[in-house]
Amino acid sequence: MSVVKSKKSEDAAQSRSSVEEQFRLGNGAAQRGFEQAASVTREQFDRASKTLFKNYEEFSELSKENIDAFVKSGTIVAKGFEEAGKAWIDFTRRSFETSMETAKAVMSCKDLREVVDVQSDYARTSFDSLVNEGSKLSELGVKVANEALEPIQSRINVTVEKILKPAAA
Repeated sequence: MSVVKSKKSEDAAQSRSSVEEQFRLGNGAAQRGFEQAASVTREQFDRASKTLFKNYEEFSELSKENIDAFVKSGTIVAKGFEEAGKAWIDFTRRSFETSMETAKAVMSCKDLREVVDVQSDYARTSFDSLVNEGSKLSELGVKVANEALEPIQSRINVTVEKILKPAAA
């Protein structure tokens, strides 16, 4: 009976040893699998982070350049308004001087016919000056609008190109 008991003890010890060995091997495999999964996850996270930061830097630079373009455009518009304002003030000053000269000429007229002639000349020259000045201001407005749109249009082209570049890839 002692041989049977001893055999059972040996078998139990061997089974326990085998189970422990299987557990140790399984635990080692699980740990290696976990470490490998963690390593792959870390690498993917690092790549995603680098891409995110790169995209953020590109977006920041793009935004800065867009803001610079709007500032440049605003400066062009402001200068255009300044130029138009100066032209309008100059036109008003010249019109006032012409009006004063006409008033003096009317006062020195000897008859009604001469008054009508002076007044007619004044009306014609004033109208021609107004049309001429209006044309100059219109041309200035178109010129300023085109110049002001140029930096913005340039940035729109760059932005669209950057947006479509990843989509095409």
